[in-house]
Amino acid sequence: MKIYTKTGDKGQTGLIGGTRISKSDIRLEAYGTVDELNAHIGLLVTREMKPEHKVFLQNIQNLLFTVGSNLATDTTKIDFRKESMMKEEYITSIENEIDRIDALLPPLNNFVLPGGNETAALCHICRTIARRAERRIIEMGGTYDVDNKVIMFTNRLSDYFFTLSRLMQIDAQQQEIFWKQPK
Repeated sequence: MKIYTKTGDKGQTGLIGGTRISKSDIRLEAYGTVDELNAHIGLLVTREMKPEHKVFLQNIQNLLFTVGSNLATDTTKIDFRKESMMKEEYITSIENEIDRIDALLPPLNNFVLPGGNETAALCHICRTIARRAERRIIEMGGTYDVDNKVIMFTNRLSDYFFTLSRLMQIDAQQQEIFWKQPK
């Protein structure tokens, strides 16, 4: 299979189902942002952390391919493939991991500033990209049908990355950086 096809040289791309649309379409912005999140998670996984977190993050990367495939399917032309279908269990698995990590953390009484150590900072970058992906997916829903489970999954991801950032700071035995009223 060739890497380049030249079929997109005029600013169009093909959806699952064969429909050709502009590369500036909100649908591409939505699943392109999901792809950007996936790339940043790939960078995050290279950081030092417990193997269980790497395994969970790589599972999220696989699930983001499901999200992208879901968003790239023109359901007016074709039904979702099995691999493109979002399941409630994907959302539940993230909620369970958030709860598991949260039980290890001190109570949160202040806003946390992004940063701290490099791993925690990368978690915050993933959190903000997940939020942007969610906004783009919601915007896409104004034009195309969007499975609400995709929105819920993306929303949980940002919560997961926030929780993971706090744990990465604590695992590194560093104090969290809390917001303070500017002087």
